[in-house]
Amino acid sequence: MDYHNIRVNLVDGVGEIEFDRPPLNVLNIEMMKEINSALKDLISDPTLRLLVFKGSGKAFSAGVDVTEHTHDLVNEMLETFHEIFSHLQEMSVPTVAVVNGAALGGGCEIAIFCDIVLASDRAKFGQPEIKVGVLPPIAAIMFPRLMDQKKAFELILTGDVIPADEAKRLGLVNQVYPADEFDEKAKEFINKFTSLSSAVVKITKRSLNQTRGLNYSEAIKKIEDIYFNELMKTEDANEGLQAFIEKRKPSWKHK
Repeated sequence: MDYHNIRVNLVDGVGEIEFDRPPLNVLNIEMMKEINSALKDLISDPTLRLLVFKGSGKAFSAGVDVTEHTHDLVNEMLETFHEIFSHLQEMSVPTVAVVNGAALGGGCEIAIFCDIVLASDRAKFGQPEIKVGVLPPIAAIMFPRLMDQKKAFELILTGDVIPADEAKRLGLVNQVYPADEFDEKAKEFINKFTSLSSAVVKITKRSLNQTRGLNYSEAIKKIEDIYFNELMKTEDANEGLQAFIEKRKPSWKHK
């Protein structure tokens, strides 16, 4: 498919969706449909080991196009936008948002929904929807899960925008790097995943997701089942353990 608002790349198992709608990568319905199409293709690609979101230019994304938030378009707009998160929820591989600039509104929601967020010190995050008379559905779900509830209420109810350092302190961001080193540092971080077994990483991510919210007794039973009946049946788990014993680098088969 030819994309007009995004760039899609898949190299060595790293899938990349780059928002490319200057100047601020505002998400309109056409762009969101392209993102969904790209996500469908990447989900079905057996070589995918990691998914990365990034933005071209000076912003990650300044949010959803307000001009399409009209009575005749709002249903299509919201359904198309929320489809993105349904696809992300299906992703068996880790998802990483690389934020160098503003991540506001829907752009912030996409970033924080990813498993890991890397930000430059010039990045900023916020949900200013309330200032134009609406609310951010995804952030309303995710913010209270990621940070103190009172702070989540404050940010959503005021629409305040916060810098990357504060977003990291609150738990929205994993790493903050200087802007002049950001690309290099983000690449170094992403390369950590390419040195691992994708089969083991996928099972580990699923373990984290499936035990979330369970009490300890339920969670440990689930983890043990996955460990014994799935993980230890992979070639890579056995290869990794054998390589450690033999003091050599493992040779992953990603299965």
